[in-house]
Amino acid sequence: MTTTTSGFKPLDGLLVLDFAQFLSGPSAALRLADLGARVIKVERPDGGDLCRRLYVSNLELDGDSTLFHSINRNKESISADLKKPEDLRLIRSLIEKADVMIQNFRPGVIERIGLHYEAVSEWNPRLVYGEITGYGTTGPWRSKPGQDLLVQSLSGLAWLNGNADQPPVPFGLSVADMFAGAHLVQGLLACLVRRSVTGKGGRVEVSLLESILDFQFEVLTTHMNDGGKLPERSSVNNANAYLGAPYGIYETEDGYLALAMGSVVQLGKLLECEDLERFHEPSSWFTHRDGIKAILRNHLKSRPTAYWISRLEPADYWCADVLNWKQLLEHEAFRELKMTQQTVTGNGATLTTTRCPIRIDGQLLLSPLGAPKIGEHNDKIISEVLSG
Repeated sequence: MTTTTSGFKPLDGLLVLDFAQFLSGPSAALRLADLGARVIKVERPDGGDLCRRLYVSNLELDGDSTLFHSINRNKESISADLKKPEDLRLIRSLIEKADVMIQNFRPGVIERIGLHYEAVSEWNPRLVYGEITGYGTTGPWRSKPGQDLLVQSLSGLAWLNGNADQPPVPFGLSVADMFAGAHLVQGLLACLVRRSVTGKGGRVEVSLLESILDFQFEVLTTHMNDGGKLPERSSVNNANAYLGAPYGIYETEDGYLALAMGSVVQLGKLLECEDLERFHEPSSWFTHRDGIKAILRNHLKSRPTAYWISRLEPADYWCADVLNWKQLLEHEAFRELKMTQQTVTGNGATLTTTRCPIRIDGQLLLSPLGAPKIGEHNDKIISEVLSG
């Protein structure tokens, strides 16, 4: 296996303009950059992307939040006040040269600026235009803030997490943002393939709500086809409201053990827990889910995690240790993936972060260029526009 930073990436030669802020749109532009595209981030001169000030644990690098650095590496930045005609003319020149444009303004904002699809596609018919909204461009929620926690809450997702006696529990990650960004990339790449055949660009639209609904497609499909019955979270170690025992995470003598799908009877034999062996009917693994899981909860506390895994893994019973990040990063399996990389900003500030998870022809896609300062590449980009 080899690593590479340039020279073979499949999107080499493509120009992407990233007008987006926060997580969803910039994450899509980041993935295109990882795949070789040149990404120019278009930011306001006064503060730039609001994500620059969206802190995680108050951690900062080179004057901006590490969250901003992690999602905007390998990009250039040009600052422009889109309310000024001279700046707008410069941006129009860039759009006329671009292959992809990404924006995630609230509905109506981009139209007031004059950079909506109908306008820019007249300037550049080959442009593939990507936009992310919170809830789509029509309907009663169109103007609501497209914020991840709000979308999780409205989508029903939070009702799948936690035990039955707990309130709705959101994911500990911005999953709506991340999935919307990934879905936008899929649509943009599909549209680029179509353009290679027809010569014409197109418009790709995704919303946080639609992406998080798609994320739930399995369980939503079940709900829509079983008479509208709502999912019932387990009151004991819930992990999936639609799966029976033993599915869940259990405390052991020294840590935790994850158990996936499997025969409860076989599990009882492997764990030397006779109380489980009486549940012979597979249907009882759901109808008696909480009772079975309560037996497991009590039984598994008696031995260390490694002991239980030593009994389960040789029998190919699906199980795993439950690692924290420190344990994960120290594990040989993680090191083998070579999943981290170091980026360096123009000021020399370094950041250890994850790499693109995609491999192409056995090669890793690395991008050592750190996130830019606001307008860091103004002179370079303006010179290119004026000369070309």
